[in-house]
Amino acid sequence: METQQHEQEQEEEQAIPLLTPYKMGNFNLSHRIVLAPLTRLRSYNNVPQPQAILYYSQRTTKGGLLIAEANEISATAGGNPNMPGVWRKEQVEAWKPVVDAVHAKGGIFFCQLWHAGRVSNRDVQPNGEAPISCTDKTILKPQLLSGGNDAGQFTPPRRLRAEEIPHIVYDFRIAARNAIEAGFDGVEIHGANGYLIDQFLKDEVNDRTDQYGGSLENRCRFALEIVEATCKEIGAYRVGIRLSPFADYMESGDSNPKALALYMTKSLNKYGILFCHMIEPRMILADTKFECPHSLVPMRKAFNGTFIVNGGYEREDGIRAVLEGSADLVAYGRLFLANPDLPRRFQIDAPLNAYNRDTFYTHDPVIGYTDYPFLQ
Repeated sequence: METQQHEQEQEEEQAIPLLTPYKMGNFNLSHRIVLAPLTRLRSYNNVPQPQAILYYSQRTTKGGLLIAEANEISATAGGNPNMPGVWRKEQVEAWKPVVDAVHAKGGIFFCQLWHAGRVSNRDVQPNGEAPISCTDKTILKPQLLSGGNDAGQFTPPRRLRAEEIPHIVYDFRIAARNAIEAGFDGVEIHGANGYLIDQFLKDEVNDRTDQYGGSLENRCRFALEIVEATCKEIGAYRVGIRLSPFADYMESGDSNPKALALYMTKSLNKYGILFCHMIEPRMILADTKFECPHSLVPMRKAFNGTFIVNGGYEREDGIRAVLEGSADLVAYGRLFLANPDLPRRFQIDAPLNAYNRDTFYTHDPVIGYTDYPFLQ
């Protein structure tokens, strides 16, 4: 018995900081490596497919946190073809076996709730209508972010009227309820990457003169109304949000990102949400790391819940983030996509599979999806 205990203590001593346990609200995580939400474009007709069962279960470890790819909250939320949703009953039913497979392996699974806003076009909108946004400004020089749209494909958006905004908030609320119905442990509100919520937050995009525009308080109002409605629907202990205050994806930059980041983090404390998932300032544009003077540490200190960081992390800087206390958890995207057994590889510092960017956004049910090899 003593020998067993000694071996266990030795193992714990050898565990890298990323592989130490963490209590996230009601959830007991066995390690701090999170599967970041990743657009995969394999949900034909916006319905999750059986191959998603294998994809997510491959990346599940007992006590590991996974955040599902972005799920459309309504018919107007789409930005790309073949993205999943949680607004129709058949979508909810299709997610159930996927969630069950993750739970069967002991994983904790959150559903990301998403509205593309102006990062869309008529082809994926109901009746070929214009996409909706806080503004009627078109994206002029888009960066390819999620595989379906490229330069010149974005339809000029329609500016939402103030009286329409509560309907969008309600769509988020119902989508959260549907995610819980599908069996997810909670939801992550997608407030990052230049999509609808981020469009309201950032002063480069938001040119409104009503209660949803102008001041920092007004620009954050829409995001916080969604947070409040979602918490009321499913409980704050099951709600997180993803933010990218420093990023400039899809011409969604802000003149004072630090003020925006701090205002949002402090405001989130009022609702007692479970986690804040923030993208590193170095990721100003998608897929490119920049040297920059900004840090997420002030936001980490200001936020009362679990703080998740994301953005170009590798093994060593992930270890450092946890060791130095600048993050509770670290979310990995491309590395986790290409290495379904990433926690194991990090534990023994094994070589990593290279990811293939060309197959990120294909619609193939296997290639670039479930065919990345595990360690022998």
